[in-house]
Amino acid sequence: MKILGINIASHDTSAALIEDGKLICAFEEERFNKEKHTKAFPINAINECLKVSKNKINSIDCIAVSTDPMRQIRKFWLEGALKYDYRLKMMVEEKDSIQNFYSIENSIRKNLKYKNKIKYYRHHLNHLASCFYPSNFKKALVVSYDGVGEGETGYFSVGSNKKIKLIHTKNLFPNSLGLLYAAVTSYLGWRYNCDEGIIMGLASYGNPNNKIPKIKKTYIQVFREIIGYRKNLDIHINTDWITFHKERNTWLSEKFIKVFGKKRKYENKLTQHHKDIASALQLRLEEIVLHQLKFLKKKYKTKKLCLAGGVALNCSMNGQIVKSKIFDEVFVQPASGDAGLAIGAAINCSLEHQPKKKLSFETNCYLGSRYSNLEIKNTIKRFRNKIRIIKNKKDIYDFASSVLVRKKIIGWFQGAAEFGPRALGNRSILASPNPVQIKDHINKNVKFREDFRPFAPAILQEFANEYFNIEQKSEYMLIAFDVKSKMKRHISATVHVDNTCRVQTVTKNSNIKFYNLLNKMHQKTQIPVLLNTSFNIKGQPIVNSPEDAIMCFLKYKIDYLFIGDYILQKRK
Repeated sequence: MKILGINIASHDTSAALIEDGKLICAFEEERFNKEKHTKAFPINAINECLKVSKNKINSIDCIAVSTDPMRQIRKFWLEGALKYDYRLKMMVEEKDSIQNFYSIENSIRKNLKYKNKIKYYRHHLNHLASCFYPSNFKKALVVSYDGVGEGETGYFSVGSNKKIKLIHTKNLFPNSLGLLYAAVTSYLGWRYNCDEGIIMGLASYGNPNNKIPKIKKTYIQVFREIIGYRKNLDIHINTDWITFHKERNTWLSEKFIKVFGKKRKYENKLTQHHKDIASALQLRLEEIVLHQLKFLKKKYKTKKLCLAGGVALNCSMNGQIVKSKIFDEVFVQPASGDAGLAIGAAINCSLEHQPKKKLSFETNCYLGSRYSNLEIKNTIKRFRNKIRIIKNKKDIYDFASSVLVRKKIIGWFQGAAEFGPRALGNRSILASPNPVQIKDHINKNVKFREDFRPFAPAILQEFANEYFNIEQKSEYMLIAFDVKSKMKRHISATVHVDNTCRVQTVTKNSNIKFYNLLNKMHQKTQIPVLLNTSFNIKGQPIVNSPEDAIMCFLKYKIDYLFIGDYILQKRK
């Protein structure tokens, strides 16, 4: 059975294809239309699924949609409108969004000329499926935390015997960890539903126990007033502090502004006050999540944890979960945000229609666009006046490592693109992990990012324990670990101010080409680590095609591009 999972009518639209239980491929629409976190119908992602799997649209047996649109309308808009006048006002103002959900089936059939079955699956059930089944855990606590989907902001469940049993589904809008994080992201001058990771990085520069200017309370004391929990699992926001339950885009109330001051604009100076706000937000997130997970572990005796939903992309929080040793092992879906819903919907559809068919996941991340050397060569020809091929370099790993040792910056474009927000060695910008000035150079001159933002280390799995206090594998760069003090100087460009790193562990099985490059670096420097960041600049999606990679290489301060079997240098 051929199943196409799609995430539509939301941000991060995407598509994924499962055939007879096997996950074949998955794509984010933003990689094609170049609009980060796009809400556009994922026509390009769908076409790429069909291309890679060698299918036509009407050979797909079922399209699995990542939301139940009628449930979304009832639970998010109608139920609120029946209770509160301000929610009735919101419903009237958002009639176009309601129409979009109501017309999802028409939109699919019109855009795709699709004639076969369409099925709808609940938002949070898709998050749960996307992390439990790919984890290959026999039994685990399975949790989703995000902003909101169908009026709900998170599920708790137990996965066992290849089935997921729901244990708590009562966290409802506006009581949301994800939405509060988005609200504070906007307040601090960044884009909500986009830049929350920046706030996570900023938090390490703050102190949640500092006193708020002119207020007798500390930052964390106030955030404990803003958000907490009831009966252990019910997230509760004091709505005196917010406005996002009443209207879009203002987010926080006059009470919040009175205590913390007016909203920062992006161009305004970043002060210690702003850092302390970020720090208190991050700490409160971690406090709530750790309390809930400890409670659930004690009650259900599960030794493993699966996480999904946008909040699960918070690697500092994930690091605290692992560090707490509540669980023996933690699996975080690499595409935990809404893009990953396409995989979850396809899985749920497969389980419904082929319950006896074993699900198969050869990779959880390298699921995207892939190009032959001939396709790469033809693209290079179009840019021959601007680039030259470095010839007679049979061992690209030897040459790449030699320029990295000389502190050059390289683009690394190999194999299938990653699905999810992290570049994991196939669409990466790579550099030496030391000295610390390399971080500053890449932030300022290559990526054009804020100077406080950290970069991640990719390390050979077999050496991870020598460099980090690491309790488990970390293939997807989604868990922060403490750096061992004696190793810090060797990887200083990848160490955050709080002495943690967002580690990617690499094995032969996970990524043979990236493993070979790291191994060659180890041979030359005795350091099995590279600085790994996504092949893009701030505000743009990760490069997808050879053309994307070459254009980014030409425009920005990247010294060499390793693309397929080719090594490229700019003409002077």
